[in-house]
Amino acid sequence: MSLNETRAETPGRTGNVISSWRIAPQTGIAFPLRRGQIVRVTDPEGEQVADFMAFRDGSDGKEWLSSGRSIDYANTIYLTAGHTLYSNDSNPMLKLLRDDVGRHDFLLTPCSPETFQIIYGEQNYHPSCYENLWRSFAPHGIAPHQIPTTLNIFMNVAVDAATGMLTIGPPLSKPGDCLEMQAEMDLIVGVTACSAEMSNNYRFKPIEVTVLEYSSLPLSLPEE
Repeated sequence: MSLNETRAETPGRTGNVISSWRIAPQTGIAFPLRRGQIVRVTDPEGEQVADFMAFRDGSDGKEWLSSGRSIDYANTIYLTAGHTLYSNDSNPMLKLLRDDVGRHDFLLTPCSPETFQIIYGEQNYHPSCYENLWRSFAPHGIAPHQIPTTLNIFMNVAVDAATGMLTIGPPLSKPGDCLEMQAEMDLIVGVTACSAEMSNNYRFKPIEVTVLEYSSLPLSLPEE
Protein backbone atom coordinates (compact mmCIF):
# COMPACT_ATOMS: atom_id res chain seq x y z
CA MET A 1 0.00 0.00 0.00
CA SER A 2 1.17 3.53 -0.67
CA LEU A 3 1.75 5.79 2.32
CA ASN A 4 3.36 8.78 0.65
CA GLU A 5 2.27 11.32 3.28
CA THR A 6 3.27 9.25 6.29
CA ARG A 7 6.25 10.24 8.43
CA ALA A 8 8.57 7.71 10.06
CA GLU A 9 10.80 8.54 13.00
CA THR A 10 14.13 6.92 13.83
CA PRO A 11 16.77 8.26 16.24
CA GLY A 12 18.11 11.54 14.83
CA ARG A 13 16.23 11.30 11.54
CA THR A 14 12.78 11.85 10.06
CA GLY A 15 11.67 10.08 6.92
CA ASN A 16 8.85 10.03 4.38
CA VAL A 17 7.34 6.57 3.97
CA ILE A 18 7.07 5.54 0.31
CA SER A 19 5.57 2.07 0.77
CA SER A 20 4.85 -0.30 3.63
CA TRP A 21 3.87 -3.97 3.91
CA ARG A 22 3.04 -6.43 6.66
CA ILE A 23 4.22 -9.84 5.48
CA ALA A 24 2.05 -12.66 6.77
CA PRO A 25 3.79 -15.62 8.45
CA GLN A 26 5.50 -18.01 6.01
CA THR A 27 5.02 -15.72 2.98
CA GLY A 28 7.16 -13.20 1.06
CA ILE A 29 7.18 -10.16 -1.24
CA ALA A 30 9.46 -8.50 -3.82
CA PHE A 31 9.59 -4.83 -4.81
CA PRO A 32 11.83 -2.18 -6.41
CA LEU A 33 14.13 -0.15 -4.15
CA ARG A 34 15.62 2.94 -5.75
CA ARG A 35 19.15 4.22 -5.15
CA GLY A 36 19.20 6.36 -2.00
CA GLN A 37 16.01 4.90 -0.54
CA ILE A 38 16.04 3.08 2.79
CA VAL A 39 14.41 -0.26 3.49
CA ARG A 40 13.45 -0.92 7.10
CA VAL A 41 12.75 -4.54 8.15
CA THR A 42 10.92 -4.70 11.49
CA ASP A 43 10.09 -7.64 13.74
CA PRO A 44 6.74 -6.51 15.21
CA GLU A 45 6.28 -9.39 17.67
CA GLY A 46 9.85 -10.53 18.35
CA GLU A 47 11.83 -13.72 17.60
CA GLN A 48 10.98 -13.82 13.87
CA VAL A 49 13.54 -14.13 11.06
CA ALA A 50 13.23 -12.35 7.71
CA ASP A 51 15.14 -13.73 4.71
CA PHE A 52 16.39 -10.83 2.55
CA MET A 53 17.75 -10.88 -1.00
CA ALA A 54 18.51 -8.16 -3.55
CA PHE A 55 19.39 -8.10 -7.25
CA ARG A 56 20.59 -5.13 -9.28
CA ASP A 57 17.62 -3.86 -11.22
CA GLY A 58 18.10 -4.43 -14.93
CA SER A 59 20.80 -7.09 -14.50
CA ASP A 60 18.44 -10.01 -15.30
CA GLY A 61 19.45 -11.57 -12.00
CA LYS A 62 23.15 -11.65 -12.93
CA GLU A 63 24.25 -9.25 -10.16
CA TRP A 64 23.09 -10.26 -6.71
CA LEU A 65 23.73 -9.62 -3.04
CA SER A 66 26.79 -11.72 -2.19
CA SER A 67 27.33 -13.33 1.20
CA GLY A 68 30.92 -14.22 0.33
CA ARG A 69 31.94 -10.75 -0.89
CA SER A 70 30.19 -8.96 1.99
CA ILE A 71 31.71 -11.16 4.70
CA ASP A 72 35.13 -11.08 3.03
CA TYR A 73 35.31 -7.28 2.83
CA ALA A 74 33.91 -6.73 6.35
CA ASN A 75 36.12 -9.48 7.82
CA THR A 76 33.26 -10.62 10.06
CA ILE A 77 30.23 -12.88 9.78
CA TYR A 78 28.24 -10.58 12.07
CA LEU A 79 27.43 -7.64 9.81
CA THR A 80 25.84 -4.62 11.50
CA ALA A 81 25.40 -0.83 11.27
CA GLY A 82 28.31 0.79 9.46
CA HIS A 83 29.02 -2.21 7.23
CA THR A 84 28.39 -2.31 3.48
CA LEU A 85 26.80 -5.23 1.65
CA TYR A 86 28.40 -6.00 -1.73
CA SER A 87 27.28 -7.69 -4.92
CA ASN A 88 28.95 -10.65 -6.61
CA ASP A 89 30.66 -8.04 -8.83
CA SER A 90 32.06 -6.31 -5.72
CA ASN A 91 29.83 -3.27 -6.14
CA PRO A 92 28.30 -1.70 -2.99
CA MET A 93 24.61 -2.62 -2.89
CA LEU A 94 23.38 -1.62 0.55
CA LYS A 95 24.71 0.34 3.52
CA LEU A 96 23.59 -0.80 6.97
CA LEU A 97 22.38 2.32 8.78
CA ARG A 98 20.56 1.12 11.90
CA ASP A 99 20.66 -2.22 13.68
CA ASP A 100 18.65 -2.71 16.87
CA VAL A 101 19.71 -6.34 17.30
CA GLY A 102 23.29 -6.83 16.09
CA ARG A 103 22.93 -10.51 15.25
CA HIS A 104 21.95 -11.68 11.77
CA ASP A 105 23.02 -14.67 9.70
CA PHE A 106 24.66 -14.55 6.25
CA LEU A 107 25.91 -18.16 6.14
CA LEU A 108 22.80 -20.31 5.63
CA THR A 109 20.69 -20.62 2.50
CA PRO A 110 16.94 -19.87 2.51
CA CYS A 111 14.91 -22.81 3.77
CA SER A 112 13.62 -24.97 0.91
CA PRO A 113 11.45 -28.08 0.54
CA GLU A 114 14.66 -30.08 0.82
CA THR A 115 15.49 -28.31 4.09
CA PHE A 116 12.38 -29.76 5.68
CA GLN A 117 12.96 -33.20 4.19
CA ILE A 118 16.64 -33.46 5.22
CA ILE A 119 16.73 -31.56 8.53
CA TYR A 120 13.19 -31.93 9.84
CA GLY A 121 12.23 -35.26 8.26
CA GLU A 122 9.10 -33.66 6.79
CA GLN A 123 7.75 -35.53 3.78
CA ASN A 124 4.62 -33.42 3.23
CA TYR A 125 4.46 -29.98 1.69
CA HIS A 126 5.90 -27.21 3.88
CA PRO A 127 6.09 -23.49 3.03
CA SER A 128 9.66 -22.31 2.51
CA CYS A 129 11.55 -19.05 2.06
CA TYR A 130 13.10 -20.33 -1.16
CA GLU A 131 9.69 -20.88 -2.74
CA ASN A 132 8.33 -17.61 -1.39
CA LEU A 133 11.33 -15.75 -2.80
CA TRP A 134 11.34 -17.30 -6.26
CA ARG A 135 7.59 -16.84 -6.64
CA SER A 136 7.92 -13.19 -5.58
CA PHE A 137 10.93 -12.57 -7.85
CA ALA A 138 9.43 -14.35 -10.88
CA PRO A 139 7.49 -11.28 -12.17
CA HIS A 140 10.81 -9.40 -12.17
CA GLY A 141 12.45 -11.96 -14.48
CA ILE A 142 14.54 -13.73 -11.83
CA ALA A 143 14.59 -17.54 -11.98
CA PRO A 144 14.59 -19.87 -8.95
CA HIS A 145 18.14 -21.10 -9.56
CA GLN A 146 19.42 -17.51 -9.37
CA ILE A 147 18.55 -17.13 -5.67
CA PRO A 148 21.76 -17.49 -3.60
CA THR A 149 22.46 -17.38 0.14
CA THR A 150 20.20 -14.81 1.77
CA LEU A 151 20.83 -12.28 4.52
CA ASN A 152 18.77 -13.86 7.28
CA ILE A 153 17.78 -10.82 9.32
CA PHE A 154 17.41 -11.46 13.07
CA MET A 155 18.55 -15.10 12.69
CA ASN A 156 20.72 -16.08 15.66
CA VAL A 157 23.46 -18.45 14.49
CA ALA A 158 26.49 -19.08 16.72
CA VAL A 159 29.68 -20.71 15.46
CA ASP A 160 31.83 -22.94 17.67
CA ALA A 161 35.38 -21.62 17.27
CA ALA A 162 36.97 -25.05 17.72
CA THR A 163 34.72 -27.27 15.61
CA GLY A 164 32.95 -24.86 13.27
CA MET A 165 29.61 -26.36 14.27
CA LEU A 166 26.60 -24.08 13.97
CA THR A 167 23.96 -23.60 16.66
CA ILE A 168 20.66 -21.93 15.81
CA GLY A 169 19.13 -20.16 18.79
CA PRO A 170 15.97 -18.06 19.19
CA PRO A 171 16.29 -14.66 17.51
CA LEU A 172 17.46 -11.90 19.83
CA SER A 173 14.97 -9.44 18.32
CA LYS A 174 12.32 -7.90 20.56
CA PRO A 175 8.98 -6.48 19.38
CA GLY A 176 9.64 -3.39 17.28
CA ASP A 177 13.35 -4.05 16.62
CA CYS A 178 14.47 -3.24 13.09
CA LEU A 179 17.33 -3.21 10.59
CA GLU A 180 17.63 -0.29 8.16
CA MET A 181 19.62 -0.40 4.91
CA GLN A 182 20.21 2.27 2.28
CA ALA A 183 20.31 1.25 -1.38
CA GLU A 184 23.56 2.13 -3.16
CA MET A 185 22.05 1.21 -6.56
CA ASP A 186 18.61 0.51 -8.04
CA LEU A 187 17.50 -2.88 -6.75
CA ILE A 188 14.80 -5.49 -6.79
CA VAL A 189 14.44 -6.68 -3.19
CA GLY A 190 12.77 -9.79 -1.77
CA VAL A 191 11.82 -10.30 1.89
CA THR A 192 10.11 -13.21 3.66
CA ALA A 193 8.69 -13.98 7.07
CA CYS A 194 10.77 -17.12 7.54
CA SER A 195 9.08 -20.52 7.41
CA ALA A 196 11.64 -22.60 9.36
CA GLU A 197 10.52 -23.64 12.84
CA MET A 198 13.98 -23.82 14.39
CA SER A 199 14.93 -20.31 13.21
CA ASN A 200 11.89 -18.65 14.82
CA ASN A 201 11.73 -20.41 18.20
CA TYR A 202 8.95 -22.63 16.82
CA ARG A 203 6.29 -19.95 16.34
CA PHE A 204 5.60 -18.15 13.07
CA LYS A 205 4.95 -14.40 13.11
CA PRO A 206 4.70 -11.54 10.59
CA ILE A 207 7.44 -9.19 9.39
CA GLU A 208 6.97 -5.53 8.52
CA VAL A 209 8.81 -3.82 5.65
CA THR A 210 8.95 -0.07 5.04
CA VAL A 211 10.56 1.86 2.18
CA LEU A 212 11.36 5.45 3.09
CA GLU A 213 13.43 8.47 2.22
CA TYR A 214 15.07 10.51 4.96
CA SER A 215 14.93 14.28 4.66
CA SER A 216 17.51 14.81 7.43
CA LEU A 217 19.98 12.06 6.51
CA PRO A 218 23.03 13.28 4.54
CA LEU A 219 23.53 10.80 1.71
CA SER A 220 27.07 9.98 0.63
CA LEU A 221 26.46 7.61 -2.24
CA PRO A 222 29.24 6.72 -4.71
CA GLU A 223 29.09 8.14 -8.18
CA GLU A 224 27.66 5.76 -10.79
